[in-house]
Amino acid sequence: DRSVFYSTFPIREQAERGEWNFELKAIYTIGILDFVFEEDKKDKEKFLYNVKLLDTDTKKVFYDKLTFIYLEMPKFKKTEEELKTNFEKWLYVIKNLHNLQKRPEKLQKKVFDKLFQSAEIAKFSHQQLQQYENSLKYYRDLKNSFDTATAEGERKGRIKGREEGRVEGRKETALNMKQRGFSIEDIVAISGLSAEEVEEL
Repeated sequence: DRSVFYSTFPIREQAERGEWNFELKAIYTIGILDFVFEEDKKDKEKFLYNVKLLDTDTKKVFYDKLTFIYLEMPKFKKTEEELKTNFEKWLYVIKNLHNLQKRPEKLQKKVFDKLFQSAEIAKFSHQQLQQYENSLKYYRDLKNSFDTATAEGERKGRIKGREEGRVEGRKETALNMKQRGFSIEDIVAISGLSAEEVEEL
C-alpha cells in the first residue's frame, strides 16, 4: 500500500495547467526491502520482483509506464567472490556498504565511483560536511559567474565580432567575479586576464 501511495506523487506532479493531453513519463518505484514477502518465503532464489499492470486473461502488460521493483535483500546472500553481473555487484554494495572497510576488488569499475564518493561524504562529521558544502557553494558561484559572463560575451560577440566578444566576455566574467568578492588569483585563473587587467576593472 505504501509503495503504491508513493507512486502517486510523481504521477500527479506531471499534471499541467490548462489543456493537457495526459501523456505521462514512466514512473519506477523501487523498494529495497529488509524483509521478505510472506507469500514467497520458501522460494530462496527469488528476491527480485518486477511488477507492472497487466491483463489478467492474456497476462500481457496493459500499461508499461508504471513499474514497481522490489528487492528482498535478506535473500541475497552472495559473497564478493560469487559476484558476476553488475546487478549482483550493486545488490552486494547495497547490502554490505555499512560493513565495508575498503572498496572491494570486484567493485573497481567506474560505474561505482559516484556511489563510493557519496558513501565517503555520508561519513563526514558535521564540521567536514559544512566545509564540503561551503566549497561546493564556492564552486557553483564561480561557475555561475563564468557561465553568465560567457553567455553575455557571446551575445556581445555576435554584435561586435568574435574576437572582441571573447575579450568582452573575459572582462565581463572578471567584473562579475570581482563584484562578488572573489580573489584576484581566482579571477585571473577563470577569466584569463592578467592581474593588472583585473585590478583596472
